[in-house]
Amino acid sequence: MELLARAIQAYYVECRRQGVIADQPNPSDSGMEIHSGKGYVVLRNSNGTLAVYRLRHGGTLKALKRWPPAVKIW
Repeated sequence: MELLARAIQAYYVECRRQGVIADQPNPSDSGMEIHSGKGYVVLRNSNGTLAVYRLRHGGTLKALKRWPPAVKIW
């Protein structure tokens, strides 16, 4: 849950920085996923995927501009 909370915080910070009103991520729809051996934190709500963060070595998160195809499907 710590990774999910960090991803949600990063999502809100980035939306604020861009001057965009952030959609509310749904914690029950969002979570950690593994695709091709790589870890991702995916934020979703009823409208679909909001943001994807790649889990790097050491536990840091990196926001992705292009999402892996397996994550887009939902």
